[in-house]
Amino acid sequence: MRSRPSLAVFFLIGLLAGGAWVSLTGAIKPSFQELEESLTCQCGCGLTVHSCNHLQCGSAIPLRAEIREQMDLGKSKTQILAYFANKYGEKILSSPTTSGFNLTAWVMPFALVSLGGIFVVLTLIRWSSRRPARPPSEGGAPLPHEPSPYEKILERELKDFED
Repeated sequence: MRSRPSLAVFFLIGLLAGGAWVSLTGAIKPSFQELEESLTCQCGCGLTVHSCNHLQCGSAIPLRAEIREQMDLGKSKTQILAYFANKYGEKILSSPTTSGFNLTAWVMPFALVSLGGIFVVLTLIRWSSRRPARPPSEGGAPLPHEPSPYEKILERELKDFED
């Protein structure tokens, strides 16, 4: 039992160290491909600058040159992306920023999946608790039930039919 809290502490420290490493490496020097993947090509293909499949694309080729210029200035990834967002608008970013109303685009899918899971669990619990109450029977023999008026009429009609 004692190892569980220490295991949780080590796991938490690992997560924090990993997050710090990711934030440090993103701020030091981004790769060219990483920046290309972060920007959307403006030619209308709907792909990133890296993935644009037009041979002589009028948008991707100048954007690649501009990325190289910004990298040569020694800017970090966040500075380069901020430069492109200021110049071309937020539509050039391949993923929405995590601030303001755009935060909704990041949170809503997870919230909806969580709500759907809760709905499914509650529905299953409700269905499993609705089993019909069976009166206890002795010796496994079914208990006789009082026939309804319609069953009595049906029996009478069948009896008259057979005669």
